[in-house]
Amino acid sequence: MSNSLVPEFAVSDWKASKHFYCEVLGFECVYERPEEGFCYLSLGTAEIMIDQIGAGRTFDNGHAPQSYPFGKGLNVQIEVKAIEPMVSALRQAEIPLFLEPEDKWYRKNHAEVGNRQFVVADPDGYLLRFCQSLGSRKS
Repeated sequence: MSNSLVPEFAVSDWKASKHFYCEVLGFECVYERPEEGFCYLSLGTAEIMIDQIGAGRTFDNGHAPQSYPFGKGLNVQIEVKAIEPMVSALRQAEIPLFLEPEDKWYRKNHAEVGNRQFVVADPDGYLLRFCQSLGSRKS
């Protein structure tokens, strides 16, 4: 728990979300509070929190998600060493990809940085973009 920015996703079914993140994608449950439907997860240096809507503290008053997909307009990029094991696990679990794997190069000043990436929606529709670095090249 060393990141200075850790997103917390409000989820509709904490157990289903924990299964998706831990059993399918390979996140580790660092700690949890089952009575609140809360879990702090990590994958490499990436960290996220999931929190059951209606249990524990819920940011309501217009801030709680109202309908699927949650997190509209947001995707979270998570860097991993290799995307292929995750893609295979998702296909094995018959979870569709939102964006199929691709190699994408992005301009960064006078060079380009490359990602091999894909996007998947979690059980509540939060978009997760997993990427592995392809390095950099001159543009």
